[in-house]
Amino acid sequence: MPFVTRRTALRSAAALPAVLSAPGQPLAAPAGQPAPERVGDKPLFGAVTWTLENGLRVVLAESRRVPVVTHYLFYAAGAGEDPQGRSGTAHFLEHMMFKGSRNVAPGALSLAVAREGGQDNAFTSRDVTAYHQHVEASRLPLVMRLESDRFAAPLIPAETLEPERAVVLEERRLRTDSNPRALFWEEFEAALWGPQHWHGRPIIGWEEEIRAITRDDLVNFYEHRYAPANAVLVIAGDAREDEVRRLVDQFYAGVPARTVRPRDRAAPPPATTESRIERRHPAVREASFMRAAMAPSLTWGDAKQAWALEVLAHLLGGGIGSRLHKALVEAGLAATAGCSYDSEAAGAASFTISATLRAEVPPERLEAAVNDAVERLLQDGPTEAECARSIRQLTAGAVLTLDGIGAAPRMLGGALAIGLPLEMVEFWPRYLREVTQAQVAEAARAVLGHAPSTTGWLLPGDAPQRRSPA
Repeated sequence: MPFVTRRTALRSAAALPAVLSAPGQPLAAPAGQPAPERVGDKPLFGAVTWTLENGLRVVLAESRRVPVVTHYLFYAAGAGEDPQGRSGTAHFLEHMMFKGSRNVAPGALSLAVAREGGQDNAFTSRDVTAYHQHVEASRLPLVMRLESDRFAAPLIPAETLEPERAVVLEERRLRTDSNPRALFWEEFEAALWGPQHWHGRPIIGWEEEIRAITRDDLVNFYEHRYAPANAVLVIAGDAREDEVRRLVDQFYAGVPARTVRPRDRAAPPPATTESRIERRHPAVREASFMRAAMAPSLTWGDAKQAWALEVLAHLLGGGIGSRLHKALVEAGLAATAGCSYDSEAAGAASFTISATLRAEVPPERLEAAVNDAVERLLQDGPTEAECARSIRQLTAGAVLTLDGIGAAPRMLGGALAIGLPLEMVEFWPRYLREVTQAQVAEAARAVLGHAPSTTGWLLPGDAPQRRSPA
């Protein structure tokens, strides 16, 4: 299951009916009735939070639409915390955490959840590792008992290390090595940030370094990162606060407190490792263009600029009506064109422009059109109408986060685990509405005009070129 952040909801907003982005005044309320509240004027989830004595932060977002609960345990440690020369450690440990704990046999957690008709899984991102279960509401005590035991005392058995390493390596071969676009993205990130910068290493790890990870590496990562004070427990769905508090005290209060090794992420390098890369692969049929620039986030650099960059990404490459769609897709140069930016990152972020070239169009023609669109934006700035339209569409995405209980725990846990306040998740539409035209123009100049960037092309052609992570 993909890691759902606020950006996911914002991107989904592009598929909403056009009425959500239509210009003009909002519909008036019937006579005698107050004007309707805008999305984000009230908390999106109405979550409550408290902290146990051992340092574990707990978040509850009640939703009684269906008798289901989701139970997520986030650790503020992802691939960005992998030790130098041991990329893939966080992801490898995620696998090994399913090998049993003090009172739960290997495989018993997943089997118990499945027997109750539920689902369980885990994921590792660059910023967090999270373990989650979705069950009928009355089974919340069961998953709390199982997950808290894994939290307190995982076995990480030595005899399963090599078989699981083989599983991880096969996952890498399946998802990356056999996929030319995934390989290109991996090399592109390394070209931008450096292959040993925390942002330039692949989440799954470089193959040579996966092979080098030892059990001691995994245990050390667990002991210093999987501590209550470095974790966020999120419960969402049909659960009452008094009962959740009782269960949390029963199962999680006894997890021993441990000293936490704080994040220590390097700042962006002063220059890219490679400012331009070109790769060819015989399996590629459609050429792909990509350009990424180092950028601030909500945790690094100017946070106000981060909100403006979200608006910029939408007006420049947020689907139909955006500048790149008009300049590339409607002009017949590209099949797709867009921008990607995620402000919710622990440390620096990146602002990315991408496009898929149409057949028979020379790559240099598309790149020239991208350069022209960016240059026009930098020279003239965005219009007030463009900014207003993008903000309307982006904030409309908040509606999607309220449909079901799946997005709430991931958005809440992911944000809190990187140090953002609960208020920023609950009221993010309001932050976007406060962005001004001048701020968007300033952010564009800072990132698209001056920040270090890498341009890349993935083209049809000869045998793939491989690069060492050294």
